[in-house]
Amino acid sequence: MNSLHPRIRIVWILRAIILGIVVGSIGLGLATVLEASPLVAVAVAVLVAVVGVSHAILRYRNWRYVVGEDAIYLERGVLTEIRTEVPLVRIQHVDSRRSAFERLVGLASTVVYTAGSRGADVTIPGLTPENADGLRKRLKQLVIDTDGEDAV
Repeated sequence: MNSLHPRIRIVWILRAIILGIVVGSIGLGLATVLEASPLVAVAVAVLVAVVGVSHAILRYRNWRYVVGEDAIYLERGVLTEIRTEVPLVRIQHVDSRRSAFERLVGLASTVVYTAGSRGADVTIPGLTPENADGLRKRLKQLVIDTDGEDAV
């Protein structure tokens, strides 16, 4: 099983802190309009940030993936454990992408789009750009080997 790069925690922690700041700002605005104490808004913002940071740390610890000869296997989840198997024959195409936060810490993600229902895609976050491109190329080759030249 492969783990994610440790810097993905920074991305997830930053998102949690930003969410706490947004919730706090909205709470402070409401407190001002309603002429209420701003302490409740600050407390809720801190609580949201602490829960988000804790979730990010646990999410990192529980995220694993492996590329097999016939499928991609993923294990993830904090409160609910999720195990996903993506058969290579179902893969339509594979992308590498880098969000603003990922670029900030030098990471990328690989997105695997599959045949099936809406939203049938799988994202593997927390990869170095080289590993994301390497995974994309490896998956493409595995799918071609599995399906023939018409694949991906």
